[in-house]
Amino acid sequence: MKSLLRRLGGLAVAGLGAAAFSLAVSAPAAAAEVTLKLHHFLPPQANVPKLALGVWADRIKEASKGRLEVQIYPAMQLGGRPPELMDQIIDGAVDIAWTVIGYTPGRFPRTEVFELPFMMTADPVSTSRAFWELYESEMRDTEFKSLKPLAVWVHGPGLIHSAQPVASLADLKGVKIRGGSRVINQLLTHLGATPVGMPVPAVSEGLSKGVISATTIPWEVTSALKVPELVHNHTEFPGKALYTLTFVLGMNRASYDNLPADLKKVIDENSGAELSAFIAKVQWEADGPAREKAVKMGNNIIQLSPKQVQEWEEASKPVYQAWSDTVKKQGIDGDALIAKARALIVKHSK
Repeated sequence: MKSLLRRLGGLAVAGLGAAAFSLAVSAPAAAAEVTLKLHHFLPPQANVPKLALGVWADRIKEASKGRLEVQIYPAMQLGGRPPELMDQIIDGAVDIAWTVIGYTPGRFPRTEVFELPFMMTADPVSTSRAFWELYESEMRDTEFKSLKPLAVWVHGPGLIHSAQPVASLADLKGVKIRGGSRVINQLLTHLGATPVGMPVPAVSEGLSKGVISATTIPWEVTSALKVPELVHNHTEFPGKALYTLTFVLGMNRASYDNLPADLKKVIDENSGAELSAFIAKVQWEADGPAREKAVKMGNNIIQLSPKQVQEWEEASKPVYQAWSDTVKKQGIDGDALIAKARALIVKHSK
């Protein structure tokens, strides 16, 4: 699996450079015996589709010597809305889909532990490795028993992009702001904002029409959504992450089970902790170039001081207890899960 991350990572670096990469298949090209449909919600030029999903699909084709092909359908081309992607996987409408887990609030409660404010104390790669390990021990036979995750991960540090500057907690009061999941909306409500739930493809329209005046997303997706053109203030929490979102690349159980044993092996050897870490790294590395575009536009980059960050962090702490109380109703020991997630993040950040 370590070799998978090195191979995928090398391809991603090449994709970020001036020249595009190409995968050479040593065996003669052969018609695919099995074609899997992969559905997702972003346009093909966005970072994850371009630099991660496409790389992974090429790797699957190469490793199977052309017998297994993954066809990618971006921007909901196969129909439905982003919140329906999870059910499309489970119901078999698609073979594979990439989605934000928080688009289906409350159905995957254990994953939300990684979305709690300031939970990510290291980097998204370490946190994603922790996420995969927690999935294997706590979620495989619970939330995810109806599908087969190929990767689970988080993005880089989440921040606030707003029409008006947001530096203090008082600046957030009453602001209509897009939140990406149930936990993030709980956080925003607790901090005095007015959260508006919407999938990320709707952010541009929401900002341009005034439905929202701010949004919570990481830097890497701002370019594709033209956020720096729509709002000109960006609030960062240096050394910290206000929040992260959780993602899954999931496969329909029957689509996997119906594969021949050797093609199952191809899927298995190209998924898991290393794929999770690779996609997290792709998103994280794209934060810098996206941020630089906003800087070059002359936008206002607000970097909170350590004291200000501490104020936000202290104000966010009650969200932990609220979340723990919520998941307790589903038979989950939230406090124990928080402790385990924190320990795994420390383990994987060493």
